[in-house]
Amino acid sequence: MSGRFGRSPAVCFLLGLPRSGTTLVAHLLQHHPDIVAPPEPWLMLALEAFGRVDQRHPAGSSLIEAATSEFLGRIDRAIPSRAFADAAYDQYLAQAGKRIILDKTPRYWMALEFLEFVYPEAPHILLMRNPYAIAASLKSTWGVPLRAEISHPVSVSSLTDLMLRLPDGIITSLADLVLGLPKLAAHRARPHTQFVQYELLVAHPDEEIRRLLAGLGCDPAAVASAGMRQADYLRSSSFGDRKILERNAVDQSSVKAWQAQLSVEEMQTVTDLVGAELLLELGYEQELVHAQQAGVLDRGGEVTELYRQIFRTWWDLRSTKAGALSGLSDAGEPVHGMAAQLQQTLLASEADRAAGLDGIRNRDVAIEMLRGEVARLERILKIP
Repeated sequence: MSGRFGRSPAVCFLLGLPRSGTTLVAHLLQHHPDIVAPPEPWLMLALEAFGRVDQRHPAGSSLIEAATSEFLGRIDRAIPSRAFADAAYDQYLAQAGKRIILDKTPRYWMALEFLEFVYPEAPHILLMRNPYAIAASLKSTWGVPLRAEISHPVSVSSLTDLMLRLPDGIITSLADLVLGLPKLAAHRARPHTQFVQYELLVAHPDEEIRRLLAGLGCDPAAVASAGMRQADYLRSSSFGDRKILERNAVDQSSVKAWQAQLSVEEMQTVTDLVGAELLLELGYEQELVHAQQAGVLDRGGEVTELYRQIFRTWWDLRSTKAGALSGLSDAGEPVHGMAAQLQQTLLASEADRAAGLDGIRNRDVAIEMLRGEVARLERILKIP
């Protein structure tokens, strides 16, 4: 443990993309008498974003962000962040009467550097699942589209236009695959990180859970078997995979379900988004071969890198205040009415509104530049 901190609760971070099986792993691990696994705390993401508030805050979001950044810039930010997280985790452990807290938050791939900054000594469990299966689950569970229109073939331009039209929540689900998966794949080399593959877990749950427990310093013999048991703790939460509530055994049918759930065009989109190279690196050669036998082409790393650049640009745009001030509601519909305009006027300072207008212009310019760059690269790569 780092010398900056005193006594600390035992924290383990369970990392994996949404729809990859993290709820299942957490549920099986917390059968051990030493472990408690809250559905999804999202605590470290909130701490990493400390000081960034909604632009409608009456005190002025830019002032809050500037002031907190200036104040925290004069101290070691890891210490107050760690103190808050320790206090929260410690209290949760005390109420549960357990020794280890398992923080399972799928989108921690967005804050890996912050996790390392605040909890450098914490063990990590890294879960990987076949990206085709993740995409199929995104489609069937959350309705995430994997192609622009059914009547048109998938292309970089069509998916880019789709990305610019859809609500941020759906695009974030695709960003999990495009940006999150490579980050998690690189994270396998981190010390004190146990790697588990979803397909191996559901095939041999007892062996895999005991291996993970031993890696956490827990007695594997304290768990008789990796059965499903009760998941009542999920009923009172809005987070976690609700399908766990319907199961009485670990289900292996999900491993190959994607083959019937995805069309060839959708498999092509996933292959382009993730990249054949990364699929092979993660051990999904057979899955890639199945997709190729169905008609999927390996269009090369240049196409995958193009997608990643598109999503990085979207990510940068979304991270600016222009995204919040763009005049769009959460559902993606234009904000209408004089009342809304008056409310914005009352809540935003002159500086905030001026910055918002500049941000909107900059965003529109960036989008046009992005579309132009996509068209140029498509011509170079000769993508249909």
